[in-house]
Amino acid sequence: MSPEAPAADEARTQGLVDLDRLAAFLDEQGLPGAGESLEATFITGGASNELFDLRRGEHRMALRRPPRIVPEGRNETMLREYRLLAALADTGVPHARALAVCDDPDVMGGCFYVMEYVDGWSPMGGGGWPAPFESDLDARRGLAFQLVDGIATLATVDWRAKGLEGFGRPDGFHERQVDRWMSHLSAVQFRDIPGLDAAAQWLRAHRPRHYEPGIMHGDYQFANVMFRHGAPARLAAIVDWEMATVGDPLLDLGWVIQGWLDADEDRTAGSYVDYTGMPSRAELLEYYARTSGRSVDEIDYYVILARFKLAVVLEAGYARVVQGRADNPKMEAFGDVVLSLAERAAELAGTTTL
Repeated sequence: MSPEAPAADEARTQGLVDLDRLAAFLDEQGLPGAGESLEATFITGGASNELFDLRRGEHRMALRRPPRIVPEGRNETMLREYRLLAALADTGVPHARALAVCDDPDVMGGCFYVMEYVDGWSPMGGGGWPAPFESDLDARRGLAFQLVDGIATLATVDWRAKGLEGFGRPDGFHERQVDRWMSHLSAVQFRDIPGLDAAAQWLRAHRPRHYEPGIMHGDYQFANVMFRHGAPARLAAIVDWEMATVGDPLLDLGWVIQGWLDADEDRTAGSYVDYTGMPSRAELLEYYARTSGRSVDEIDYYVILARFKLAVVLEAGYARVVQGRADNPKMEAFGDVVLSLAERAAELAGTTTL
């Protein structure tokens, strides 16, 4: 977690973090640093939630909360995220350790939680891959395998033993997907999205023959992980768990693969990261299968579902901007991305037989 640190973010921090109330909450929770001055620095706003670096003397933590305009259901999402982070304690899944949660939105305008501060870097930090990954392509390959290792490990966690009964509805997971997300879209839809209906029809007719429930992140990609500094590549934490559930972990793999660029494609364009030197899609599939013990024979289904679902999720964010119900400028770029995702979902559906 590395703060963006522009001066303009001071006002943002002051508007979203009440230092006096937060300090009192931290003291009530028995977190370290009582009596020390509390400082909060904006780290990033993402597309939906806000993250802050907290410092009290020598102690450092991170706070995650909803945006200024709290969307419906977002407070509940904060509590779900915290529940999952707490459940991941003592597993091999890299994550920020859960420290405390506030379920009273009146304290700071929304529910929030505090977690350990992760010392690492994010591929979303800008400026391309950091040293040594900008020039050492062998080291860069390791980032890809570490990315996939995160969800392969997550897929092996015994979610029942970790107290996550009721966290999701694994029964009928695939039977619900298309109708659920089409219903989600209908609530905000303001334009036609070519290809989405064709993808939906294909998905209804090609549900997986075998399905083993497990914890899934729901939005897994380079943007939502952090790495340790230096080589070799080491995954420091999976972050942004707001779409997590107990469902089909293979959808996380489909999420990664759906936008992955192979060596015969322009690996420097069409993404927020440079894929030059990265493993192929086939290599990542083989690695995931070997590490997780799950079959990847029906990966095309998961890639199509990932593109379909991501198109709907991003369209909801884009619609809020268009309708003036969100103040996050990052969502303005979603418009064209949604159209591309729907088109590519329909294109793959038209050429795939399972």
